[in-house]
Amino acid sequence: MPGASEVTKKLSLLYPWVLSPFIVSAPMRVMSGPALAVAVSRAGGLGFIGPGVKTRDILADLEEATALIEKLRTSSSAFHALLPAECPLPVGVGFQLWSDNLEVAVAAVEKFRPCAAWLYAPRNGQRDFDAWSLRIRSASPRIQIWIQIGTLAEAKELVQSSVRPDVIVIQGTDAGGHGRAKDGLGLLSLFPEVGDALAGSQIPLFAAGGIADARGVLAAMCLGASGVVMGTRFLISHEARINPGYQREIVRASDGAVTTTRTLLYSKLRGTKGWPEEYTPRTIINKSFIEYQAGRPFEELKKLHDEALKAGDSGWGPEGRLATYAGASIGLIHEIKDAATIIHDVREGVLQSLPSLRGH
Repeated sequence: MPGASEVTKKLSLLYPWVLSPFIVSAPMRVMSGPALAVAVSRAGGLGFIGPGVKTRDILADLEEATALIEKLRTSSSAFHALLPAECPLPVGVGFQLWSDNLEVAVAAVEKFRPCAAWLYAPRNGQRDFDAWSLRIRSASPRIQIWIQIGTLAEAKELVQSSVRPDVIVIQGTDAGGHGRAKDGLGLLSLFPEVGDALAGSQIPLFAAGGIADARGVLAAMCLGASGVVMGTRFLISHEARINPGYQREIVRASDGAVTTTRTLLYSKLRGTKGWPEEYTPRTIINKSFIEYQAGRPFEELKKLHDEALKAGDSGWGPEGRLATYAGASIGLIHEIKDAATIIHDVREGVLQSLPSLRGH
């Protein structure tokens, strides 16, 4: 990638605690809480707190993250030594633009000064990205704006705008949760085409979707990525804010091509309305979806789904009925680990293949 060394230098100055390769934990809604975000950053990555059920939930999450970071600042940890006195909070925060409240978001970043804000899923396309970016930067001038896209058209709009992001996250269709469906593309084809279109922009490009181990990271680096984002892999961490039954189902499942699908069924069962029509979530298939395909009336499925909500861990699994949003990489995830171990294992795998990165 042209100018890659300049981009790498810029990232190292902005995120001095991050080690190579640059690993990011995605801002998964509700499930990426303060404990996970801080653990990832402390381990040499960059952790993001995900959107809450309500935008105001981010205030409590950022307050908790600040307290966790302050405990580390008072210790003699190597992580603390890498944080300048005036360094913004070394975690990021994510917002779903279609559902989050801009005024609350602005107040949160102004008060707590997270180092980055991740913007995703606008209802009005580039216009919303521009409006949110301007307001957030005004409230916290040192914050870095990360924008997630899933199509070449979105990428072109970003660089044509006068309000450019600091980082662009390119998500392929292997990703879990809500992503592009009809106009999406696999990361292996999407990333280099977007990279070609943005050549010379000097904007760091991060790869997301289907990355769960060192092999995925190496592939992304070969495509020209400045770093990688992992979501599903960090769902299966001890720090994730997630039900154990949900985690066990991801560990159990394999063959993502067969056991996952993109469907709006679970959004409807959960009563989630308002997602822009271009986004459809990837989930592990269970009884709700199988019976839906067989023609069982939605009203019956909804009643059974709501009963499963009260059933604890048994609400997940092949016989379960609850949404189990996860990426197609589930077959690569075999056990629950703490976030630091996940990062260590991935990094060591990369360094064994690319020893020149050791020490960065």
